[in-house]
Amino acid sequence: MVRLFQALLVLALLDHAGCAFAADSPDCSRPLTLGLHEHGLLYSSETDAGIDKDFADELIRRSGCMITVSVMPRARIWQLIESGALDFSLSGIANADRDRFAAFAWYFSNKYYLLVRKDANVARLADFERNAGLRLGVIRGFRYSANANRLVDGLQDERRIVYATGLAPLYETLLSNHIQGMIVEPFDYPVLQERRIRGMTTIVEFDDPSILHGLIISRKSISVSEQEKWRKIIDDIRSDGTSYKIFRKYFNKNLTNKMVNY
Repeated sequence: MVRLFQALLVLALLDHAGCAFAADSPDCSRPLTLGLHEHGLLYSSETDAGIDKDFADELIRRSGCMITVSVMPRARIWQLIESGALDFSLSGIANADRDRFAAFAWYFSNKYYLLVRKDANVARLADFERNAGLRLGVIRGFRYSANANRLVDGLQDERRIVYATGLAPLYETLLSNHIQGMIVEPFDYPVLQERRIRGMTTIVEFDDPSILHGLIISRKSISVSEQEKWRKIIDDIRSDGTSYKIFRKYFNKNLTNKMVNY
């Protein structure tokens, strides 16, 4: 009788633990969707690899949910997140407009830089702003840090912005001198090592702090309670060192520490 009672107690405890685990786990009752975008080391369709791909795989593994991953332009991702037709994306930054329709779970931070052609004779941001003959290339749908955004918005008013769908066409237009500058971040550093680009460009710093990036969650398709469960998964990825391991695959130790420890 005692053994029977003990067995029933163990089963009850296991059942309770299972229920608690289920309550903490995301709702996987329907297929979910996640959008990736082409952006240097974040994701490359040529290699089907990158930081965002690694995080997507980790989210799928830890949640146990069926998540369909698609590749699309960044501007399209934001549109679908807002409408609720897309549940998630990665490496997103917040602003007042996006906060209306998107929630975030932060997992890294980085700075932006202005990459300019040496023959543009730009030593400071003011030099670029004052020269009406200079054009800036940006990825459509992207927002950056405060001073970077101020530069983009000011040049947009002067019709000095050239838009592209990704990094590759921006580098092509920079090399052909159709634009004289573009905004870059650490994910683009491996590209910057290419001899031709390195030889003809220089970096100008924006006087901005680092910007948080994170999992983008559609407020329309994912409830507030479910958003917290996905934040918990991201927090676990960070706290157990997995985030550091992912970034260390792509960056040196110093830069990895700066990006994941904020």
